[in-house]
Amino acid sequence: MKKYLALLALAGLGAQAQTLDTAVLDTDTAQQLVTAGLNQCAKDGYHVTVAVVDRSGVLKALARHEQAGPHTVESARKKAFTAASMGGVTAELANNIADKPALFGLREMHPDLLILGGGVPVRVKEQLVGGIGIGGAPGGHLDQACAEAALNAVLN
Repeated sequence: MKKYLALLALAGLGAQAQTLDTAVLDTDTAQQLVTAGLNQCAKDGYHVTVAVVDRSGVLKALARHEQAGPHTVESARKKAFTAASMGGVTAELANNIADKPALFGLREMHPDLLILGGGVPVRVKEQLVGGIGIGGAPGGHLDQACAEAALNAVLN
């Protein structure tokens, strides 16, 4: 009986609960990022859609300029998903695939991945909390510039 109780006591030592200090992207911040992205692109003369997703790729906020093309809704969402899912800037992922054709399979890994410029991960205290994606400017580098401006305006 004593051996049994001792084993139970030892087993209980390894079963302690752990908590994590994890930053999250709240809805208010997601909406602020969307607004800042739309404003920056409008200031630059571009009609775009801006999407923000959480770290799991779930849509938190989205807005489309009245004159943005209908295709920009999905492109912005998928760029945001890709940035959050892959944890990197989508233009850099596209460049890596172009430089290393063996990585082309990444494009087919998930139906919501879109590896074009315009998606940027959202980080709070260096923790990945989501992604922002912009579609509709005449070039992914311009979408990305608006996304980075939005991040700087809201998070810095």
